[in-house]
Amino acid sequence: MGWYSPTAVAPDLADALVCAWSARAEGHHLLVPDGCIDVLWIAGAGIRVCGPETSAWSFTLPPGSESFGIRFRPGTAPHVLRTSAAHIRDIRVSLEDVLGSASERVLVDRLEHAGDTTERLTILQDAGRRWLVSLPQPDPLAARITSALATRSWSVEELADASAMTSRQLHRRCNDAFGYGPSTLRSILRLQRFMALARADRRRGLAALATEAGYSDQAHLSRECRRIASITPTALLAGEAPDWHGDASVLDVRSVQDRTVPENGESAA
Repeated sequence: MGWYSPTAVAPDLADALVCAWSARAEGHHLLVPDGCIDVLWIAGAGIRVCGPETSAWSFTLPPGSESFGIRFRPGTAPHVLRTSAAHIRDIRVSLEDVLGSASERVLVDRLEHAGDTTERLTILQDAGRRWLVSLPQPDPLAARITSALATRSWSVEELADASAMTSRQLHRRCNDAFGYGPSTLRSILRLQRFMALARADRRRGLAALATEAGYSDQAHLSRECRRIASITPTALLAGEAPDWHGDASVLDVRSVQDRTVPENGESAA
């Protein structure tokens, strides 16, 4: 099975990145959607951008496969990679497909000549930092929507009204930022909230966790979990997914302190 190790990112990157990670994996693995986009280097295979997933997907790796990556918070990577998240939804593409061959070639060379895991993760974070500072500030709507849905299950109509736009406009903006509409993002973040609550207190039962996470009942949790993750809630909690982000969480949006969606793009009081 190998190992997977998420690590905290540099403080100046915490608003954009959930974590950095390294892995030596082999055999069969199941990945569960978390709203994030990963940029990862696989030794001998180049750099890949893993688009936002709408459902779980599985893969098999040969023995000794090593990979290193950075995980962008929901809605952050499309701005950095200069592409709509919808264009890379449910697929994996080469970094050169979004940023050009020169960017990938230089980064691959540095990673291949790095001495150890720490140096490779530093190189990837430095790349993320360069991409961020070279661009103007991203659309703040993505962070506000993520912050709102991280705390409770807003309806699409409520989100649209609070954001001073129509539901169709909201869907279009979310599609570009997250790769799908607000209702799909809501379901994915609600499942992440369930896992975060379970990770914080592993003694709690499914019924209590379902209620606090925002499901109508345990049956609702079970249906959503099977639809998104393809497994039961019990199996999900017993697997790798709850620990994918280490001590960080996709639910943390550090640049947004309030628990509501400000109207007209203004900061809440």
